[in-house]
Amino acid sequence: MSSSDAPAALDIDLSLQHTAPSLHTPTLLSPPRSKTPPTITGKRSHSHENTVRTSQRSGSASLSANALSQALQRTVDHGSATRDITPAGSPSRKRQKTFAGDNRFIPNRAGQDFQASYTLLNEEGSPATPSRAHKKAPSSELHFHKRDANRAYSSVLRSEMFDSEVPQSISQSHEGSGSRAKTPPTGTSALAGPGLTPSTPHKNLFSYGPAAPTSLTPRSTSRSERGPNINARSDLYSLSPVKRSSQTMLLSPRKTPRAVSKVPYKVLDAPELADDFYLNLVDWGPNDILAVGLGDCVYLWARETGVVEQLCKLEGDSVTSVSWIQRGSHLAIGTTKGLLMIYDTTTNRKLRTMTGHSARISSLAWNAHILSTGSRDRTILHRDVRQPSQYLRRLTGHKQEVCGLKWNQETRQLASGGNDNKIFVWENMDERWSQRWGEQEGGHKAAVKAIAWSPHQRGLLASGGGTADRCIKFWNTVSTSQNSANAAITTTPTINSTLSPSLHPPPTSLSALSTPSPTSPTAPPITPHLLRSHDTGSQVCNLLFSANTAELVSTHGYSQHAINIWKYPSMSPVVSLTGHTYRVLYLSMSPDGGTIVTGAGDETLRFWDVFGKGKGGGEGGGEGVVKDWGVIR
Repeated sequence: MSSSDAPAALDIDLSLQHTAPSLHTPTLLSPPRSKTPPTITGKRSHSHENTVRTSQRSGSASLSANALSQALQRTVDHGSATRDITPAGSPSRKRQKTFAGDNRFIPNRAGQDFQASYTLLNEEGSPATPSRAHKKAPSSELHFHKRDANRAYSSVLRSEMFDSEVPQSISQSHEGSGSRAKTPPTGTSALAGPGLTPSTPHKNLFSYGPAAPTSLTPRSTSRSERGPNINARSDLYSLSPVKRSSQTMLLSPRKTPRAVSKVPYKVLDAPELADDFYLNLVDWGPNDILAVGLGDCVYLWARETGVVEQLCKLEGDSVTSVSWIQRGSHLAIGTTKGLLMIYDTTTNRKLRTMTGHSARISSLAWNAHILSTGSRDRTILHRDVRQPSQYLRRLTGHKQEVCGLKWNQETRQLASGGNDNKIFVWENMDERWSQRWGEQEGGHKAAVKAIAWSPHQRGLLASGGGTADRCIKFWNTVSTSQNSANAAITTTPTINSTLSPSLHPPPTSLSALSTPSPTSPTAPPITPHLLRSHDTGSQVCNLLFSANTAELVSTHGYSQHAINIWKYPSMSPVVSLTGHTYRVLYLSMSPDGGTIVTGAGDETLRFWDVFGKGKGGGEGGGEGVVKDWGVIR
């Protein structure tokens, strides 16, 4: 080789050395640190290799730089095309680490708080609970039947899946509210050991990891069950898809809800029936006659005959309230001008006209021969209809119109409610009130017209608030010692030793009434007289306790226009009756306690058969207090 050719040959050798890695080193497709040996994805042509080798050995032939660049470019293009066509092996994936002795993933329940996890898993802890769209107050009892069915389904599901490892019932606070638990329960789950560190629960019901191997073969727990001593009632030999304990629960007799007709059995037209929240224009007397005030007239409807007759027609005045005496055929009528008229409905004769009020008489209440009248002039007058005087006592306390008035014959207490959002309780014939409850004492935030005394419990008063309040509250008017002693609200206080414990409000009722203090998480109620409060979601116009059952009837205005029947003391709804298109402002009950009548601004009276026939009623009732009445003159 000549000296002139040496630099050219050296350049070619150096160029080939630089390109050698791309020609001889295969492409690695496996990830780094992989144990799989790399594979060669492409093949080079033998002609090209021979050409390069010949060019390396023979240094006599001179190669131009352009020719060498073109040859190298063709080699690169040929190799990339070959790699695209030639199929390559799939990249390998790092294998999962396995533990010795484990061949599958088993749910690890150690350290899991199942009570908190299951509560957070579904709405209200039930897999069949409706979605959040049903948060609003239901208009019928269908929602409550579905809720009971969901609870039964959830109990069976938990029993079948977890047996005794999970509590069979999840506490439902404020039932009917439909709220979902936001924090885990305070109680420790039965699955969480005492030495485990508490952790924040998550929505994953199971966690996976190594667990001790357990035998899946069912074995007898005692020697007596082996061999010929086979328990035929064991779940191992049952053909049912559910366990025998679940079958027993599902087949156990349940108390069926009382069937109540949702359609009124009679509807009467009542033209000019005032749509005024503060008036009381409907009352059903002990003689089974219904009195209704329409405009300036009073009409009587006899249920036995179905005949309607006009009792009176006022001149230049209008009727604002009517009320029957507890026994007999006398009817009291209040007017817009503040006059009180006493009528004998047997002879259709007005016995007397009494004065004393300067404004309309909105409410009337009888107690034997004592008639109390509440007026828009903010006063209450006690009248003895047997005496010639116009009134005996004048009671002052309300700041606005007195629209609710009811006597309790057993305790000789008069309860009054007014447009000033206050409730007063008056003892006997005293001019000074004994108890007063306003908003500061835990009372109502709107006008109080609905007032009712319980015939089953001594001193139990129910009251209902207007549109801004919408609550039914229960008050203890006879004793406060036991209520005051129970300041921590750990148990339900009793009203009095004479009250029946079976009709007392449940413990959960007082939790909503307590006012938390900065130093203590639990505080006594605002007033020891307040037993519980229940939000109905609508304006409460009237209240009545059933004389035959432990139930309460309420009529509502804005915005439901419904008649609701509640179980007392749980306040669980029995039925919701609809049909009126205006506020249901008037309510009265038949003397036998089986039928109620409602009136509304749609100028109709509707009769509902909601309770069974009572043992007494009619003119035969009312013994004791009214058996020695005098004669009304």
